[in-house]
Amino acid sequence: MGFLSVLSMAHKWIAERTSLGDIAIDATAGGGVDTLMLAELVGPSGTVYAFDIQQEALDRTKERLAPLASANRLPTMMLKLESHAEMAVAVHGSAVGQVSAVMFNLGYLPGSSDLTIITSPVSTLPALDAALNLLRSGGILTCVLYPGHPGGAEEAASVEEWATELPQQTAQTVIYRQLQRSSAPYLIAIEKRAAAVR
Repeated sequence: MGFLSVLSMAHKWIAERTSLGDIAIDATAGGGVDTLMLAELVGPSGTVYAFDIQQEALDRTKERLAPLASANRLPTMMLKLESHAEMAVAVHGSAVGQVSAVMFNLGYLPGSSDLTIITSPVSTLPALDAALNLLRSGGILTCVLYPGHPGGAEEAASVEEWATELPQQTAQTVIYRQLQRSSAPYLIAIEKRAAAVR
């Protein structure tokens, strides 16, 4: 049967901890796959924020959400044309400590005309700090890392270091990775344990 892909595993862990009416965040909207999954999980009574610095990504995300909108099953959607580094300011203050899930799918926008636009530690690390602060106790943060493209290995190492240094009383961290292929995408997940952050 084989193991789940890193994206499928991220979706599985998110689905186990997210319910109707929740607030969820897609920190890197991209093609909208994760945004759609979060929208389906939280339902019309929930709220989903989706961040991306490329209008093309948000346009793709809107297209992917269209069937939910047509069926009147869309949650409150906050599509943000800005960096995930702005998450702490862009997400309403009432959501602090209330978010059930935050998803990061780092790297670049597949199929984009400009593959030089990539995520980097400069924006990703502040976004991770903000995400952890927004999570409720028991909430989850998933981060899919892509070490196989230029800049990807450095970002992956930075995220891994960030996750490793989290105090155990604040969060539990796990890694899901194919060990035989060092350049394969892998997943880090963080479950928040306490209200305090670093």
